[in-house]
Amino acid sequence: MRRDLRLGDLPALAEALAAADRVLICFVLDPRLEKSAGDRRLAFLVDSLRELDERLDGRLLVVRGRPDEEIPRLVDAVGASTVHVSEDFSPFGRRRDDAVVAALDDAGDVSWEPVGSPYLVSPGRVTKSDGSPYKVFTPFFRQWRDHGWRTPASTSVTADDLVDPSDLTRSGRIRIPKAPTTTDIPAGENAALARWGEFVAEDLAGYDDDRNRPDLDVTSRMSAYLKFGNIHPRTLAADLTGTGKGAQAYLRELAFRDFYADVLHHWPESAWHNWNRQFDDIDLDTDAAADRRFDAWKQGRTGFPLVDAGMRQLAQTGFMHNRVRMVTASFLVKDLHLPWWWGARWFLDQLLDGDMASNQHGWQWAAGTGTDAAPYFRVFNPEAQAKKFDPDGAYVAQWVPEYGTDDYPEPILDHKAEREEALRRFGEI
Repeated sequence: MRRDLRLGDLPALAEALAAADRVLICFVLDPRLEKSAGDRRLAFLVDSLRELDERLDGRLLVVRGRPDEEIPRLVDAVGASTVHVSEDFSPFGRRRDDAVVAALDDAGDVSWEPVGSPYLVSPGRVTKSDGSPYKVFTPFFRQWRDHGWRTPASTSVTADDLVDPSDLTRSGRIRIPKAPTTTDIPAGENAALARWGEFVAEDLAGYDDDRNRPDLDVTSRMSAYLKFGNIHPRTLAADLTGTGKGAQAYLRELAFRDFYADVLHHWPESAWHNWNRQFDDIDLDTDAAADRRFDAWKQGRTGFPLVDAGMRQLAQTGFMHNRVRMVTASFLVKDLHLPWWWGARWFLDQLLDGDMASNQHGWQWAAGTGTDAAPYFRVFNPEAQAKKFDPDGAYVAQWVPEYGTDDYPEPILDHKAEREEALRRFGEI
């Protein structure tokens, strides 16, 4: 198991159960990912593993190490003939899986069976008529919708189906680590299903109208559950079959998730480099003064209330409303003139739902350097955005309670002047 920490609608598990009398369910805790996950995502991961182990009556085997070393060792320990996994399309995931397959080939006659993915439509499936990938979302979306997706898979597992790790000698089993921090939403499949049911009943109908309002708190908060596979997007899509504006708007957001995964699949270097290399030569600030401004941005001390509210929400909860993510990203790139990857790295460190494809390409959208990017001349005005999407100031009041007092900092820049400076720099290239 990897980014599929659930028992329902899990094709890899269904195929394993159909192929063998007994199945060993395992998770390899990779130290490389532990280091890069950030405390919140690591906490959500181990809490998800703990819930999964409880539902399996203690039959989840967790080991720590590199998968290309641990998986062949476990295959040998149980005499397995097949390894079933959900396919991973991220650049890191593909390199890791290639290494596992090579190690299994060296170990003997063991088949590697990837099936399914964390997406409604797996990367690489939706292409133009000539087989090339889409670079623009709207035509991708039309083709994606026409392609369609399978209904949720039926998965049922009992203790009799499973190898009990306690019976294995030298399994390398470790205790599921203690969560390094707490998260503001509970982890696991049951929590995901409960939250989705609540959202469908209470907020889906108004989603199209209200999703840009951070003060209303009516978004689904499903992104972390999707990130770790506590729920599959097929389960969500099954409730989005109507013609209501809310359901269709939500389905479009799932399509964006698939689109960015597809872009990263075809252009893996775009994780940390401009997808549109035309922008590589833009003048960026990276001196000591830039570091000080970056710190003010991270701390929510810029003097722009909506920006500061978003950055403080992120620091305190590991979540930020999507509209505010766009505003804070635009501010970093086009008001502060800092590299977008500085902000992307900070978001990945802080976000509970930090996903490489969505995060990096969302940042490039704001920076104007990616696919379907906001035009370089579009610069979000934080004050105008606050008036439109937080009209009563409730969101700002929640996260910046000292706003309007002497304790709140003066703006660290003149937005109008920095907008003009950003346009000048873009104009140079």
